[in-house]
Amino acid sequence: MNFWKPWSFGAVLILVLWAYQTPAVAKDDGKAYFNTLQQRLVADGFDSKRIKTIYQSDDVYFESKGVSLYFLHNEATLDYNKMTKRSWIREGRAYMQEQAGALQKAEKELGVDPKVITAIILVETKFGRYVGTRSIINTLSTMAVLTDSEPREYLWKKLPKDRRFERKLYDQKADRKADWAYKELKAFLRYTAQHDIDTVSIKGSYAGAVGIAQFMPSNILAYGQDGDGDGRIDLFNDADAIISIANYLKHYGWKPGLKRDQAYKVVYHYNHSKYYVNAILKIADLLEG
Repeated sequence: MNFWKPWSFGAVLILVLWAYQTPAVAKDDGKAYFNTLQQRLVADGFDSKRIKTIYQSDDVYFESKGVSLYFLHNEATLDYNKMTKRSWIREGRAYMQEQAGALQKAEKELGVDPKVITAIILVETKFGRYVGTRSIINTLSTMAVLTDSEPREYLWKKLPKDRRFERKLYDQKADRKADWAYKELKAFLRYTAQHDIDTVSIKGSYAGAVGIAQFMPSNILAYGQDGDGDGRIDLFNDADAIISIANYLKHYGWKPGLKRDQAYKVVYHYNHSKYYVNAILKIADLLEG
């Protein structure tokens, strides 16, 4: 997942897999919390008719279950080493053969190691198997309204009592994530408008990350690339995901011949987790062996 970026996002924790694989979830009764949010979006320049249509959809609602998972997420507990098993490395090599054209293009045009791109796709979504089942519009909208006391309290009460952290820490995180989510929500609305994508239909991680590459919407706008030449950026498409990851890594300093410590710093931008970065580099080494 690309939480910081793209939130990065390793789909290996049981909690994460549960969030990804859970099918349709029951709707919360907090849809009215989005009323002020709609006014805010219109004030920021979004078309009022489009915003009204989106939020009137029966599929748009306050997503407390998925957002609760995000608040409970702990990067340090993720066992990324599971992705270094022989079976995954074999599958990684097969993926590199299947996507040889896109990976070679990324290496030729942007200078990024295909093995590192493949490792990221493995850890992020297991080669596109687990791209997420949570509505992006619901996730980002729910987090964005946590600036208001009523939905914030509502979500707090939805957190499992045996796993809640201190209320002060919750409020601090809600403050940070609400502002961040509103920016990502605006980016998501711009992205779907630019590429004529049904805003309500897009599913992703419980953090709002999209597609095989698990890019946050702001990173799609900044670094997303059309890898297959169809004129659209679709991160559920392997070629687009591969070239977009390469473009992201190049932006943060990837170039041929990087030393290990330099490669570490670049991949760290993809996910601010030492566990994640070490796993990516280890998998890349194994793919070469």
